[in-house]
Amino acid sequence: MSKLFESISLGKLTLENRIVIAPMCQYSSDEGKATAWHHAHLGQLSFSGAGLLILEATAVEAAGRISAEDLGLWDDATEAAMKDLITGLRANSKMPLGLQLGHAGRKASCAAPWNGGAQIPKSAGGWQTVAPSAVAFTEGTEAPEAMSLARIDELKKAYVETVRRADRLGFDLLELHGAHGYLLHQFLSPLSNQRTDQYGGSLENRMRLLLEIFQEIRAEFPAEKPIGVRISATDWVDGGWDLEQSIELAKALDKLGCSYIHVSSGGLSPHQKIAVGPNYQVPFADGIKRYVKMPVIAVGLITEPEQAEAIIGTGQADMIALARGILYNPRWPWHAAAKLGAKVSAPKQYWRSEPHGLKGLFHSE
Repeated sequence: MSKLFESISLGKLTLENRIVIAPMCQYSSDEGKATAWHHAHLGQLSFSGAGLLILEATAVEAAGRISAEDLGLWDDATEAAMKDLITGLRANSKMPLGLQLGHAGRKASCAAPWNGGAQIPKSAGGWQTVAPSAVAFTEGTEAPEAMSLARIDELKKAYVETVRRADRLGFDLLELHGAHGYLLHQFLSPLSNQRTDQYGGSLENRMRLLLEIFQEIRAEFPAEKPIGVRISATDWVDGGWDLEQSIELAKALDKLGCSYIHVSSGGLSPHQKIAVGPNYQVPFADGIKRYVKMPVIAVGLITEPEQAEAIIGTGQADMIALARGILYNPRWPWHAAAKLGAKVSAPKQYWRSEPHGLKGLFHSE
């Protein structure tokens, strides 16, 4: 019996297997609004047989977008476009849908990756970025504006308002983005947070904003629906955020009723030195899992079904997440089920595609 294809419950939400489609920015929105690209992109992923599909980082305010083409959910127009998207996905797939809540902080106001990805200054059509401290991400770029306490309060309200919209839209799950060098990660790391008030200095203070926002959105979203957090377990830079601090954050989130922790790494500093290879981030998930009760998601160069099965089977993580790998192969869960002798959901319109010798691979959603 495949461990990867066993069900798992996040609160009252049950996933039929341990495969999660991680949030992946598409840089294809229109002033924050979902477009036809999102319908096509997410539509195909919703047929993949994964246990959960989490939509890309979705900005809680316009200034929080990585690029001007980022997805958002901060006003009636972005909510209406998102409603059309979700309605279409629900019409054709029963896969649970999650939304990742994001704010890019000092890494906002950038060009799309295929246009170089560089930060766009205000003089060239960009916008003022914000951060815990006025420390630029890279030399030669405009420094962010250090957030005042009043601006932090505005940010919290923006998260809460986006959660209200997400609830109206019927999302099954939320994920708070505290990874990859974006705003909440910037507050966590001593490399980017040089504040001297209650949000800076000690580990307790640097964790404060993420924990406060988690508590506020947890109070706003229905109790039976899960909220997880994605973190970077390390900055991969000496003197930065690291696994030891991540464990303390995870334990604090566990006490607050966090539904899961999604463990990635890096993204905060251009000086990071990452030894990339298969499973290179899995030890971080394993290290955190030892200290928490909540489920742990591992991600990062997990490409082979047997590899994913081993991560779950040996208890290094409770779920695995796929990003680039499932873009390359949107039917990865089908192929994994075939290799591991499991069954997987597929739309009835595709049942005839079962390969000869694999009859019974598919079951109804």
